Amino acid sequence: MSRLTRLLVLLILLPLGPLLAEPRDYALDTSNSTVEFTYSLGGTPGTGTMPVVRADLRLDFDRVANSRAVVELDAARSRTNVGFVTQALKSPQVLDTARFPIIRFVSRRVTALTGGARITGDVTLRGVTRPLVLDAQIYRQRGTGAGDLSRLSVLLTGQIRRSDFGASGYSDLVGDVVGLRILARIEAP
Repeated sequence: MSRLTRLLVLLILLPLGPLLAEPRDYALDTSNSTVEFTYSLGGTPGTGTMPVVRADLRLDFDRVANSRAVVELDAARSRTNVGFVTQALKSPQVLDTARFPIIRFVSRRVTALTGGARITGDVTLRGVTRPLVLDAQIYRQRGTGAGDLSRLSVLLTGQIRRSDFGASGYSDLVGDVVGLRILARIEAP
């Protein structure tokens, strides 16, 4: 291969540098991340939050299928905007946080979509494990430059049916479908 050909190949491949990045581990910024859920109480929408205990995240932007996530939520510290609803949420009829204080999600497959990704995994709630699909969108955080993947925001959305996990208490008052909206601020160490 001539020197000119090698130079042309190098010039063509230079812009691909960021695309050929290695998989990266990320740490969750718990103080700037939120796990929100929505529910219906007597036909009126309600919201709540749940803190993250642990997150093990690896993103591979070249081979999205190699990405993975393991996340644990502290169900025992969940909160709603209504005190008696928070108590009912933690009760044995719903989350049973005295016996099952942690909710755990483990990704099984990540698929690239236009404008984001779909994460298929398993969630364990009340000792019952069921599949869960979350849609993800990834953004660079404000103040980062083009191509800077060191600080990202990930928006995850999805829903579960609480009856699938035996959390069917108060079904005459509370709807079965719970919406999920998770905003994760992550940083590469």
